[in-house]
Order: sequence, then C-alpha cells, then structure tokens
Amino acid sequence: MKSEQMKPLKIGELTARLPIIQGGMGVGVSLSSLAGAVAAAGGIGVISTAQIGFYRPDFEMNPLEANLKAVKEQIILAKEKAKGGVIGVNIMVATRNYKEYVMAAVRAGVDLIISGAGLPKNLPEYVRGYAVKIAPIVSSEKAAKVICRLWDRNHLCVPDMVVVEGPLAGGHLGFSEKELSPFMENNSDGISQMMADYDGEIRRIIRVCREYGEKYEKEIPVVVAGGIDTPEKTEHTLSLGASGIQAATPFVATEECDAHNNFKEAYVKAKKEDVVILKSPVGMPGRGIKNAFLEKVARGKRDKIHCKQCLENCNPATIPYCITDALIRAVKGDVENGLVFCGANVDKIRKISTVREVIGNILGKENI
Repeated sequence: MKSEQMKPLKIGELTARLPIIQGGMGVGVSLSSLAGAVAAAGGIGVISTAQIGFYRPDFEMNPLEANLKAVKEQIILAKEKAKGGVIGVNIMVATRNYKEYVMAAVRAGVDLIISGAGLPKNLPEYVRGYAVKIAPIVSSEKAAKVICRLWDRNHLCVPDMVVVEGPLAGGHLGFSEKELSPFMENNSDGISQMMADYDGEIRRIIRVCREYGEKYEKEIPVVVAGGIDTPEKTEHTLSLGASGIQAATPFVATEECDAHNNFKEAYVKAKKEDVVILKSPVGMPGRGIKNAFLEKVARGKRDKIHCKQCLENCNPATIPYCITDALIRAVKGDVENGLVFCGANVDKIRKISTVREVIGNILGKENI
C-alpha cells in the first residue's frame, strides 16, 4: 500500500502513527515486551490480562491478587518501552472479577481497553471519569447494534472504537461450530465464500458505528482482525471502510514476543493441516495447533484440575482440562503437553523475526 494512503489510527485524542493493533494474546503471550515494542514502532501494543500473573510466586495460592498486581506491573513496563506510543489491554468479559481487572488497568494508566468474549455491557460505568478509551469486540452486525444500543440507552455513550474479529482469527472465536464448519472440513470453496460474505458483514458493522457516531458527533473507528497478514489484505480491509487492522498470530514469532522460544518455534513449524478448530473447556470454539495434548483430549483423557478461578462459565467438575494450566504449560515451552492457540494462517510463518519486520510485512515496508 502506498505510504501517502496510509493514515494514522485515531481513537478520539489517541493517535497511533500506523493503523495496526497487535491483538491481545493470553496466557502470557502478549505482555509488556511485545506490546511495548509494537507501540514504539508506531502501532498499538496490547497486553492480555488473561491469567497475566502466572509468572508471579503467589499465583498458585492467590491467582486473583497475583493477576491484579501483574496488570499494574506489565502496563507500567510496557508504557516505559512504548516511548510515548499507545498501550492497550484486552480483558475478556468472561473473566471472573472482570470489573477488578478493568479498574486495575485504568489505575495503572492504560490508554485503551479492548473487551470481548461476551458483551461488555457495563464497561462505560466502570471507567467513568477516566480518560481511557473503550472498545468492544464484535463478530456480527447484530452484536454491534446490541452493544451500541445498550451503551447509548444505559450509559449515554457509544464505543470509542469497535474491533471486528472475523472467522480467521486465533484463540476463542465468536462463531458457532456450524458457521466454522468449512474450516473444520478444510473446504476451500466454503472458506472463500464465507470470507466473501463476511466483507458484507464488515461493511454493515461500519454502517452501525457510523450511525451511532453521528448521534454523538464522534467518529467510531472500526478495526478488523483475523487473517490479515499482507499489504494486499490490509489494503482490501481498509477499502471496505475500516480505519485499521488488528493482527496477533504474526507477532508471536518475533524476538520481542513474551512467550518461550519453543512456543514461537511451534508457529514456525506449523503446517496448514496442523491447524484445527477445537472446543474449549468453557464451551466456545477456538483455533489451535494439533499436538499430543489435543490428541489426548480427543481420546477422552481427563486432567486433574486445580481451579485457578479464571472464567465465569467454567465448571471444574465437568471440563476435560483446565485451560489455564494448558495455556501456561505451552507458553512456558511445553508445547506438546499444552494448548497452543493460533490464527488460521499460522502456516505462512517461516521464521522468527522482529516486530518491525512483521509490521512491514503486513502494512508494506515503505510505511514503517
């Protein structure tokens, strides 16, 4: 994409020089090192708060307290590394004690809160009086209408930004198993048709945001995520009317990523046939890399579970494994016995590079 066409991403008075957000990845994949590097390079760096305190010595005994301390620690570290750039956090609505995580991030001085895995109905109430910007994650026009209507009616405000996560995204997905069936069947025609249809959904979401933005005399930028990893895909997305793109998977295989090197190498080695749609213990479909752990789960093997109090809708008595434990094992380097979430295009990653290289590969090298 030509540099004169590349506009900054503006969210109210916040401005990122480049229209790219690094998606939040828990547990421990996107912490201060990755987020700070992306922000320093001109994008928006995002820390995931999902079990963020796993590295602290008090995590096993008191995960909530450890996590809240880590939220503050990681935001402060990221802001130092960002050199004036924009730092955000991704906080899942499904997180237990959701409000406490929001308040910890706000008090630590975060610039932006991105929130999905549910609709953040009361987020405006929690941040009232603070300068932080707030952005819900949606996957459909219906969800965009619902959250804009709720915030308008109950809080007399609208989102500062909206993130649209499409079907090619990694981790937990905002689609039903039926909607994701082309990916489960590796049906290339079905996948192509779904993506073509989703362009229309993106346009409709942008229209909803424009309508509510006009009511409040503000622009609500829409940022699109899921499988956007080349300048051509970026240009196509921006041509739909989006203000920017969000990418996560490409940033994992970077020197700055906070995950263990084995985790990064799992991305480099992954082939197309290794990417699977899986059912998370909390009932949501997700996308990850096939390994010995997932094969064990498929055979009905059940782990011993010590609940870490991470998600609201999780019953330790019925789930096959603890998602926190599985993600921690992977991010610490035991990738065969842990859960490795990824995006649909992980097979395109060939080497461990740098944040600046990744941004250049996505936006076009002339833009960084």
